[in-house]
Amino acid sequence: MIIYLNGQYLEEGEARLSPFDHGFLYGIGVFETFRLYGGKPFLLKRHLERLEKSVSDLKIEVSLTKDDVMDVLTRLLELNQPPNGDARVRLNVSAGPSPSGLSADSYKQPGVMVIMNAFDPSAVPAEIEGVVLNVRRNTPEGLFRLKSHHFLNNLYGKREIGNDPLKEGIFLTDGGAVAEGIVSNVFWTRDGCVYTPSLKTGILDGVTRRYIMECLEKMDVDVRQGEYPLEHLLGADEAWMTNSVQEIVPFRKIGNALFPGKDGSLTKSLQEVYTNDRKSIKDYK
Repeated sequence: MIIYLNGQYLEEGEARLSPFDHGFLYGIGVFETFRLYGGKPFLLKRHLERLEKSVSDLKIEVSLTKDDVMDVLTRLLELNQPPNGDARVRLNVSAGPSPSGLSADSYKQPGVMVIMNAFDPSAVPAEIEGVVLNVRRNTPEGLFRLKSHHFLNNLYGKREIGNDPLKEGIFLTDGGAVAEGIVSNVFWTRDGCVYTPSLKTGILDGVTRRYIMECLEKMDVDVRQGEYPLEHLLGADEAWMTNSVQEIVPFRKIGNALFPGKDGSLTKSLQEVYTNDRKSIKDYK
């Protein structure tokens, strides 16, 4: 596999990071993960907007335009040739090398890496089981949750459920409110309204989460954000998770609560809207 690292295209075994990179030493770094469909990304602009906000918060001085990223993606597609142009991409920005010890200064030598893996769309499950985790969702270390290198809380959650691809762990807050999945945001519907935890619960402001909320509003579906107890989710008519790789995946059960899963009417409508939107890409939205 060929990766992009700081202006070079390298075999993964040839890639080198500085041992003094604060992304490695202190976890100061952020990333975006998204899919390519036939070689084209979906919602790229939104991913880059979130990345820009994140690096600004960490005082990492880097400028990545949409054209810059598209040039890298085009070259990686040529070099790696994933079947049908279907791929999973991780765009990673680390703080870069700096003297040891924390510093209040900006990071002026960031490390930019892009990894492209072939992705089989059939690997996305039609429906999954939700598992309520014992470990609670930690609070963001700043004013909002970054998609950062700090994934220890997620790792503890993953260890609870194991490597079963048909399960997703669901975090609760310390106060018992529904938060988010290990790698996803969570939605559910009751009596014609759709509910999702608010950012006040400390969850990630997911790109697909925001897109789905906009889709629901265009469908004239009432969308409510708030802090909801687990019982509210378990009493739902339908429930699903979202992320930028798996898109929209319905829950067939969470604990002892059963749901329509892949047969849920609203879930199917959203999946259809998502598919139609990404197929109609003319520019990289």
